[in-house]
Amino acid sequence: MPHVYMLRCADGTYYVGSTRNLQHRLEQHASGLGARYTSTRTPVELVWSQATEHIGEAYALEKQIQAWSRAKREALIRGDWEAVTAAARRRGGRPRP
Repeated sequence: MPHVYMLRCADGTYYVGSTRNLQHRLEQHASGLGARYTSTRTPVELVWSQATEHIGEAYALEKQIQAWSRAKREALIRGDWEAVTAAARRRGGRPRP
């Protein structure tokens, strides 16, 4: 089943990806073979994932989350939908008109 997922890297940064097989992909990241970005930032920890029906849906959600701020990603990890929504309304700390 396709998934979109977020990892916390050893340096505190986040990596967002999508895959058809989450367990296999996590094993790749853990071994340093998952992605160039994570290969130098191990160990990595899965902090959020969501299953999707189609890989295209997972990929689209991956790209959307990659564009989010750190604060918005952390709100997603916490499951704090109110903060995710609030972060979507601000840009640069200012309320959107």
